[in-house]
Amino acid sequence: MEKIGRLNGIIATLENGGKPTMAFGRSDREEAIQFGLSPLDGVLFEMEHTPYSASELRDALQFLLNRRRIVEGGALQPQVTPFVRIPANGAEMNTWMAKQVLDQGVYGVIFPHIATADQARNAVAACRYARPKDAPNYEPKGLRGDAPNTAARYWGLTVPEYYARADVWPLVPEGEIMVVLMIESVEAMENLEEILAVPGVGAIMTGEGDLSQQLGFPRQYEHPVVAEAKRKILAAAKKAGVRIAHPHVTGANVAEVIKEGYDILFTSPSRSYATLEKAKSLM
Repeated sequence: MEKIGRLNGIIATLENGGKPTMAFGRSDREEAIQFGLSPLDGVLFEMEHTPYSASELRDALQFLLNRRRIVEGGALQPQVTPFVRIPANGAEMNTWMAKQVLDQGVYGVIFPHIATADQARNAVAACRYARPKDAPNYEPKGLRGDAPNTAARYWGLTVPEYYARADVWPLVPEGEIMVVLMIESVEAMENLEEILAVPGVGAIMTGEGDLSQQLGFPRQYEHPVVAEAKRKILAAAKKAGVRIAHPHVTGANVAEVIKEGYDILFTSPSRSYATLEKAKSLM
């Protein structure tokens, strides 16, 4: 197992003290090919606001792979690590969508509209296999169904090796699955301390769009009321020692985002490379 090394490139960058860069994309073959050639650390296949299709995701994951880059990298860790944002809101207490995208081989799941600690626990549990009650780190109790073959093949592992890695980080240090929770409501802010205390939360991300809607200033991300809410979420994450992602990094705000202390930088495909170059020059 030591020869395999870390597989999740986003986790690897965080563990090495870096700030991983990711872009939102569609689970589309052509877009996946372009991401596979990119200098990004990861891609978030957006399936909350685009049609949800596990079969299209499976195709996109295959087209994301770049054999030349795999050989040149000399390791199983993908050059561009795939995550998925699923459609189900936290209040739906959904588990099957996380199960399906993990079964295709993604390394991270982003859960939208998490507003309570119970919803956060359900999100983490959805990404974990069941285990004996006396097993270490038993809670949150695993709810993921057992069908590892496709994911193990995609990761380049045997099924036993996959079982050893298919758990949530940082609760399980060798885990390769990252659970990211979107904080995008006043209710979530009111419950944020309890949400951040749930074991297995890899990171949170501020949902600026929905939060600004509820605060009465739609898409006015720099309005004083919205900006103050974002500062409170950032401060809470830092206090709890939980990584936090910024969803709308551009060339104009990247310096401020890095200065403020965000850990994961998300951008859009249209501006990702220019933003990435500027971000790397500032780190």
